[in-house]
Amino acid sequence: MNKNLLLPQIPYGTKDFLPRDARRKRAVENALAALFARWGYDEVVTPTFEYLETITVGVSADLVQSLFKFFDKNNAILALRPDMTTPIARVAATRFRESAPPLRLFYLTNVFRQEQAQAGRQCEFYQAGVELLGAGGPAADAEVVALAVAALLEAGLTNFQIGLGQVAFINGVMAESGLTPDEQHRVKQCMVSRDLVGLGEILAGSALSADTQRLIREIPLLHGGEQVVNEAYRLVNNAASRAALDNLADIRRLLVSYGVERYVTFDLGLIRDFDYYTGMVFEGYTPGLGFPLCGGGRYDNLVAAFGAGCPATGFAMGIERILLALERQGLIPTEAPGGVYVAWSEGALAAAIATADRLRRSGQTVELALEAGPRAAAEEARAAKGYARLMYCDGDVAQD
Repeated sequence: MNKNLLLPQIPYGTKDFLPRDARRKRAVENALAALFARWGYDEVVTPTFEYLETITVGVSADLVQSLFKFFDKNNAILALRPDMTTPIARVAATRFRESAPPLRLFYLTNVFRQEQAQAGRQCEFYQAGVELLGAGGPAADAEVVALAVAALLEAGLTNFQIGLGQVAFINGVMAESGLTPDEQHRVKQCMVSRDLVGLGEILAGSALSADTQRLIREIPLLHGGEQVVNEAYRLVNNAASRAALDNLADIRRLLVSYGVERYVTFDLGLIRDFDYYTGMVFEGYTPGLGFPLCGGGRYDNLVAAFGAGCPATGFAMGIERILLALERQGLIPTEAPGGVYVAWSEGALAAAIATADRLRRSGQTVELALEAGPRAAAEEARAAKGYARLMYCDGDVAQD
């Protein structure tokens, strides 16, 4: 190829996966697909774009602004999917209406958001995830958290932590605080972004008592082990927040049964950036990565928006973020040379084709040279291409 040619640019926030990275991406995806299937989840594939009114169900106003939108030939507004939870809620409500619950579904796909590109996140990025629909108790929530832990382990990570929160805990505090709806929204946005300075400014400008301000300021700091739930229980008196804490305690007891409790801590200030969450929420973090690997939670009202009431819970994990974490932690195994390069002398193409076919049928990776050449040139090509073995066909004879 002519290196002096002007290379065409790709759109902002997109990337090419070259062979090595594509292999690593596919290996993680295949491992996750096999894991999800072992847990009884079935794969679904939904359209890359849907009608705007479908995509925006349960989506925050901020996320609506990040959608890629366009018109079809009938001037209907379409949008590229920004996540997979809403499309799967639509599928569950419309295509599985008669199925006996619970419904376990998984996906491996790309999603799209117009936002500031960063390490591990582009405007087009890849996710794997599961949705468990039709089960409303802590057993379902514990299953998806345990499966998220299993998925991170299956991908090759060993040092990570799941932060577990409960939307109803914060909603209970907000409801009895006396904050206006606008103030509540701004407070929650500060919690989403972990903006403690902004949170303090909002509270200082409110009419809340000093005790209530102190309580709300403490919420983002309530993270750790079982003692955090006990401490929070003493801080709040409203029934909704206390019921949320009881729910988290129930989930943790089940996570002990799964044997994954060492990966899970409580994070009562956790609020995710989707409006559809109604209960337990969680995010997964690993050292050296300043953003979550995965996240999810309970969303009991979203499926009902499509005409079929159904409790639901699930999670999504970022494939690029997992690959970045593996690379930064030195956990990507060195690729040992493998495969066979089959080359041939003049007149020996038929023998080379037969040799390549025999090796491929035995399960080996084989590249066949497309032009005749001497053995020395074939050896140079094998080394340059990274194959472990050369088979050279001279006449009817194939030799290592």
